[in-house]
Amino acid sequence: MAKPVNERELVLGILMEVTEKGQYSHIVLREVLDKYQYLDKKERAFITRVTEGTLEHMIELDYILDRFSKVKVKKMKPVIRNILRSAVYQFKYMDTVPDSAACNEAVKLAVKKGFSGLRGFVNGVLRSTAAGLDGVEYPRDSAKRLSVQYSMPHWILELWLKSYDRQTVERMLQDFQKEKPLTIRSRILQEPGTDLQKIRSSKKPEPERIPAEAESLCRELKSEGICVTPHPYLPYAFYISGQDYLGGIKSFQEGRFSVQDVSSMLVCEAAAPIPGSTVIDVCAAPGGKAVHMAELLGGTGMVEARDLTAYKVGLIQENIDRSGLANIRAVQMDARETDAASVGKADIVLADLPCSGLGVLGKKTDLKYKTSAESISSLVMLQREILSAVKDYVKPGGTLMYSTCTVNPAENLDNVHWFLEQNPEFSMRDIRENLCEELRGDVQEKGCLQLLPGIHKSDGFFLACMQKN
Repeated sequence: MAKPVNERELVLGILMEVTEKGQYSHIVLREVLDKYQYLDKKERAFITRVTEGTLEHMIELDYILDRFSKVKVKKMKPVIRNILRSAVYQFKYMDTVPDSAACNEAVKLAVKKGFSGLRGFVNGVLRSTAAGLDGVEYPRDSAKRLSVQYSMPHWILELWLKSYDRQTVERMLQDFQKEKPLTIRSRILQEPGTDLQKIRSSKKPEPERIPAEAESLCRELKSEGICVTPHPYLPYAFYISGQDYLGGIKSFQEGRFSVQDVSSMLVCEAAAPIPGSTVIDVCAAPGGKAVHMAELLGGTGMVEARDLTAYKVGLIQENIDRSGLANIRAVQMDARETDAASVGKADIVLADLPCSGLGVLGKKTDLKYKTSAESISSLVMLQREILSAVKDYVKPGGTLMYSTCTVNPAENLDNVHWFLEQNPEFSMRDIRENLCEELRGDVQEKGCLQLLPGIHKSDGFFLACMQKN
């Protein structure tokens, strides 16, 4: 009896949406997994791994296929191309799937999708590939080999090699392809009498320094069979693994933790808010930093979380509702346009701005195929436009926190230098005492921190703390 839902067919559907229609893989994959929540945990894991793996290794998979197919990958029909890619991914990276099974299922799927005339082609290419896979030679040129081996567009490698040594670049590439646990931030506000200043000053996650709420959360997650490990940078940050459907975890539904990389948490830590502060987060969706800031304020002050579209504001509101916090609100506003009512009102302005995302390619596997050198140049101009608009919201003595999830200096330190030259009323603020000892030595110019995947225990991320004199 045929299965009502074929996992490989779902994978193909996702790949088609991403590679042919330009959709974002993490969004399409999440929608499919939400729709098919009833599938077995192993089936859902298979869908996730083959989808993400095929996209992550796509340059390498195409290079391999071109060695064994008379029809080059670029000239194949899109459905056949994606069927072959996912099958070769299973050959090379999934020892638990027999090559014969991956080949047979690919042929069946081609026929099911209306390409019965190409069943011989699919079968022949895959059998040849499976037989000769171990003998495939990669390019001898260093940069080209890295591009194929780690499926990274050549122009991105050239960009990084101008700023980082080859060893650092290869460590980043290796890290992007590692399977990692999820990073979460425990709620730290809800306990009566919580000393938030003490929690924030405790930069190491020793058991006696972990907040009681976080301890309780860890016990509950472990009781559900979820593996929980403290993160070395912050006492309320943890790695979790072994979970199936995030939305099905009771403590997540109750707002007791948020999924957030520790690099994003460090933005609020570096800003060091004091009770009663007014905070404006100008590009806040989905709201992780804004909610974190509201927690660090201990329920005092006000955080206004803004974004451009009603959809993004809706995402922020979902996080606010789940958090149960009253000192935060979501507002629809264009960060490029100065809001006269906000001028001189903010103790802290959070400007986590649109960027190339080159620091999170391990999580957004298809982003490297969608961006370009030209789009990065446009982003730099957009970042400068927004910074120029929102700087006026900062009170004298207040803080402007600039951050991106990229490792591209043009969007990071170069932008900071440009901003300080244009706005001499701002200067760098020392953030070293607000960070754990492990990170203090990496701080540049007292107020800037560039986190690199594979070097640090986080995503690739940049933050800069500037004070209005």
